Amino acid sequence: MDLKSFQRALAQIAEARGISPEVIIETLEAAIATAYKKDYGQKGQKIKAKFNPVSGDVKFWQVKLVVDESMLYTEEEIEALKEKKMMPSEDFEKSAEGDEMTKKVVFNPEKHIMLEEAKQKNPDIKLGEELEIPLVSKQDYGRIAAQTAKQVILQKIREAEKETIASEYKSKEGEIISGIVQRIEGNVVLIDIGKTLGILNREEQIPGEFYRQGQRLKFYILKVEETPKGSVVLLSRAYPKLVSRLFELEVPEIASGIVVIKSIAREPGYRTKIAVDSAEERIDPIGSCVGQRGTRIMAVINELGGEKIDIIAWSQDPEKFIANALSPAKIAEVKIEEKNTAVVFVPEDQLSLAIGKDGRNVRLASNLTGWKIDIKPAEKTKEPKNGETEEQNETKEPTSAKTEEKEEGPASTEATAGKAKKKKTKKEE
Repeated sequence: MDLKSFQRALAQIAEARGISPEVIIETLEAAIATAYKKDYGQKGQKIKAKFNPVSGDVKFWQVKLVVDESMLYTEEEIEALKEKKMMPSEDFEKSAEGDEMTKKVVFNPEKHIMLEEAKQKNPDIKLGEELEIPLVSKQDYGRIAAQTAKQVILQKIREAEKETIASEYKSKEGEIISGIVQRIEGNVVLIDIGKTLGILNREEQIPGEFYRQGQRLKFYILKVEETPKGSVVLLSRAYPKLVSRLFELEVPEIASGIVVIKSIAREPGYRTKIAVDSAEERIDPIGSCVGQRGTRIMAVINELGGEKIDIIAWSQDPEKFIANALSPAKIAEVKIEEKNTAVVFVPEDQLSLAIGKDGRNVRLASNLTGWKIDIKPAEKTKEPKNGETEEQNETKEPTSAKTEEKEEGPASTEATAGKAKKKKTKKEE
């Protein structure tokens, strides 16, 4: 391998891999030093190489630590350690802070040099410093070390690339990223997210969602995790904040901070409830999230494979907030009790809707509000909490936007139509 060829390839590798030229040069120098030591060095030697990217020339040094008698074990001390079945070291140990620990070593002429001898080569050298002794480059070094250097270089570049990727995606934790399903290995889906593959584990997948090769989806970046094989980017399709991030993309009012998502509760693949509020009275937070003819909310629903979404009006009044959170059910009365518990009275015909299939609706409402909710049937004489009849309630502007009036499977989700459509349907009936 011609070392001068690295000069021409340096810029290309740096651009393609996204690694700085300095890192590549350091990698090259480490690889050359490793190959040189393997072919010409002695055990215990520390070899340093310096590569000139302009000329392609390489220079080598043997690095030795400057010591004196106080830093070395005596013969008696070495024998005493051996009797205790302790092996004296040739290297100074490092403390947790990276400083040299006060410990003696066994002198090794390949690693150490006495202070008096070192001063003959460099009068300014001090105890504990490293002396660099020039080595003669071998004429046939390039041919012999080519393959070794190439392998080490590729390995070092891969390591540097992984570090660069880890750093890049670490800064994107908590954000949304678009990716393409590359392949499926058991319960794990591997996602192409650009410079690396993201990992979508089974517990972060939406229940009932099927993935196919080449499919493009949006994912939430959970975290970058260090493993023995390097850094991996963990993704999620089930995390609640994925929904809020999707709404940020679709709703400018949320992205700008005018409309605020106060809380979110999600059961992936079935239903999500989002409580929203507006920083400006003139802005309707629910209408902003739904969009004209439901275009905004439907974009999120489609991305989530038909998962139902309820947009709830947030309120400082816990009674009102809890009543809103149990949408689409109509509530007769909410009583606040001790220990963050609320008893909710619901008309008989609304009980199943308030509780939801497998208790999902009341469970989501509880998670959304932070209150423990106890559903009880209301007395027949009681009317809905707002004092209106059911017929009057249908013609009033709703306090929440919901994807469906009945609790069904995730595949049957549709956005709620506008108020005018409801009136028209009633007349037709």
